[in-house]
Amino acid sequence: MTQITYDVEVDARGLQCPMPIVNARKAFQNLQSGQVLRVLATDPGSVNDFQGWVKMVSDAELVSQETTEMDGKTVYVHYVRKK
Repeated sequence: MTQITYDVEVDARGLQCPMPIVNARKAFQNLQSGQVLRVLATDPGSVNDFQGWVKMVSDAELVSQETTEMDGKTVYVHYVRKK
């Protein structure tokens, strides 16, 4: 997994759509320009959800999306920077 420095993390593992985006949006609103949000999700649909969300939010940039294993489960890791 790539080492990306992040400022805030949202653990949305075990949550289904739309909750990873809902929780990320709440945390994202409190970020300052240049800060990075890391979101952990187990919902495979979160990959497309985050790609779509950043297209709709003018001050969001999708820095990276990765897939990894944590505690024997596939986890989708999303990094979003506030412009």
